[in-house]
Amino acid sequence: MTDTNEIRALKASLRGTLNAAAALRALQESVDALDDHGDMSGEALEELGSVTSGLAVGAQALRGLVVTMRSRRATPTE
Repeated sequence: MTDTNEIRALKASLRGTLNAAAALRALQESVDALDDHGDMSGEALEELGSVTSGLAVGAQALRGLVVTMRSRRATPTE
């Protein structure tokens, strides 16, 4: 039987990771516009750090959930 909580968690984890990726995508134009010999403001670095951290955490959580789901399905239940 399918665990509906597991499926809901998978959906939520995927949505969260995609939202974080969209936030990173939104920063691409400002990063691309940086002068190669210039610098980035502290505020912009903080925002980039926050967004990338959110993406990393989301992706790792999603990966962990998938690994758990795969492991559970590979093990016969008694």
